[in-house]
Parts: sequence; structure tokens; C-alpha cells
Amino acid sequence: MIDNSMKIEFLSKSENEAFARVAVAAFVSQLDPTLEELTDVKTAVSEAVTNSIIHGYENNPNETIKIEVYIEGNEVKVIIEDHGVGIENIEKAKEPLYTSRPDLERSGMGFTVMESFMDSLEVESELGKGTKIILEKKFNSV
Repeated sequence: MIDNSMKIEFLSKSENEAFARVAVAAFVSQLDPTLEELTDVKTAVSEAVTNSIIHGYENNPNETIKIEVYIEGNEVKVIIEDHGVGIENIEKAKEPLYTSRPDLERSGMGFTVMESFMDSLEVESELGKGTKIILEKKFNSV
């Protein structure tokens, strides 16, 4: 059973990445996370939103990114979705150092960072239709 939820949608402008990170962190703060846990979530959200902007929409600022956040008990689920170009090979895209945009000198560590900071990462994508990133994290685990 969901205890709380929120949804936001914003243009795929790079300056909105910070907004997304802070908005999700503010919502998640009701779980009384440690500073480290909050930083983990902010970093993962930042990576996912940046991927949508740079890779999904190829820096087209007139598209939208949607974020949904669900809290259930001491767990949070963050869904970041775009309707961009999609990912041809998800497993390849998840490999450390892989980037589809070497021209931009990207590090290719986005999915690796998301996986390391969250308890689970799921990627759903369809070419020409977009990508959905589902991040989950449990807080105050003892």
C-alpha cells in the first residue's frame, strides 16, 4: 500500500536537473533519511534526468521528463520517464564506461552510478518511444 506519492513534469533543459534532484530529495526527506541516503537518491536522480536530457532527447529543451515518486513504509520508488529516442541495447548501455555520445566526452557511468547508490535499478526502453528508469531504495535499514 502506497503511503504517499508525487508527480512532476518539466522541460528537458539542463537547468531543470537540479530542480528534479532537489524536488525528489525534499519529498523523500519525510522518511528521515541520513544525509548519505539523501545524497544517494539525489545523485541517482541527477544521473537519470541527465541521461534523458542528453541521450533521450539529444539536448532538445522542448521535450518533457516526468518523475513519479512513491513511498511505501520505509521504501521509496522513483520513476523517471522520457519519450525520447530510446535505448537500442539496455545491457550494453549499462556497461561501465559505455556511452552513446563520445562526442560529448561523457563518462559512460550513469547506470553504474544509479546501481551503486540505489537498492535496485530497472530500465525499460523502446526505440523511438522513450525510456523509463525505476529506482528503489530502502531507508533506515537496521
